[in-house]
Amino acid sequence: MFGITMTLEMTSRERLLAALAHKEPDRVPIDLGGTLASGINYQAYDELLDCLGLEDDWTWESLRAHTAKVAESVRQRLHLDCVQVGLSGPPPARIWQEGDLEYYRDEWGIDWACPPGGHYYTASVPFAGEPTLSDLDAYSWPDPGAPVWTEGLAARVDAARRLGDYAICLNVPVGFIHQTQFVRGYEGWLTDLLLNRKFAEGLMDRVLEFQLEIYRRALDVVGDQVDVICFGDDIGFQTGPMVSPRIYEQIIAPRQRKVFDTLHAHSPAPVWYHTCGSVASLIPQLIDMGVDVLNPIQVSATGMEPAALKREYGKDLAFWGAIDTHKVMPYGSPQDVREEVRRRIDELSDGGGFVLAAVHVVQHGVPAANVVAMCEEAVQYGRRS
Repeated sequence: MFGITMTLEMTSRERLLAALAHKEPDRVPIDLGGTLASGINYQAYDELLDCLGLEDDWTWESLRAHTAKVAESVRQRLHLDCVQVGLSGPPPARIWQEGDLEYYRDEWGIDWACPPGGHYYTASVPFAGEPTLSDLDAYSWPDPGAPVWTEGLAARVDAARRLGDYAICLNVPVGFIHQTQFVRGYEGWLTDLLLNRKFAEGLMDRVLEFQLEIYRRALDVVGDQVDVICFGDDIGFQTGPMVSPRIYEQIIAPRQRKVFDTLHAHSPAPVWYHTCGSVASLIPQLIDMGVDVLNPIQVSATGMEPAALKREYGKDLAFWGAIDTHKVMPYGSPQDVREEVRRRIDELSDGGGFVLAAVHVVQHGVPAANVVAMCEEAVQYGRRS
């Protein structure tokens, strides 16, 4: 059975805030489930509970991502330092079964379908085909002023604080890139950037307007009560950025700047930004736009070598993640995981600026013993000497 006995000099909140302020904490902070991008698949979570000898029931953290909410018993056993708080959002507009597929419809009018035993949903595309600007006017947009977005938010932050002195991570809804890809479809989204730019920018601006209003409203309620603001919007593929430098500069970057400016204007908390893939070439611009923490440091992607990133950007940017989920976590032994943890701590923790977590959500098929090994080694090896 997993267990660690040690005296901690810092609380979890102190530890994480010190690391993000580029100061060396008593040990490297650890995250599992503190953000939407660092969670754990519900089946993997069941296996983790069994491994830890715990019998807690679980609830959904994200239905679409099939992740489970990490319980306080697990946080204590694994010495985790973060608690996730998200916005409520409207419940699924409709849930139904059609043949073997399970469906739900979200507030954007997207029908998400999951096959039996599937881990993820496929999405319908509201703006399929060759949409025009008039289609944007005719669309039934969700209401950013709906009370449901901030309903109970202050109480949830207060409840998270009462769990213990953890770092509270406020997770806001995904950004305009992801959401426009969902409603347009990935292929349509990419081709629009070249062939239908007016529509692409019009769609982005409608979605961005909606999201910025939600971010402002949420932060006006709890912006001074949370420790990290977590925002995700992928701009990278495995081998490089998702779009060309020209398109990024002209279309994506100005809108991203509005997001980061809004988050900083409404809260003193550091801004944590998640983007998968190879984004090393974009890091200087992200720092300039106000990103304080980068996640997940996808170490398997081109150009994302942690030691090089730390040397180049470690004074201006904190790193969160870096434990490989491409090969080591799913296919390695617990000893392989321990070696990975030691390697990343050596590369990224000097002078603070590192929070250890798995790259991406821990998937079903990752052995529970490897999750335990990751956390155990982080506590033992990550202590300040």
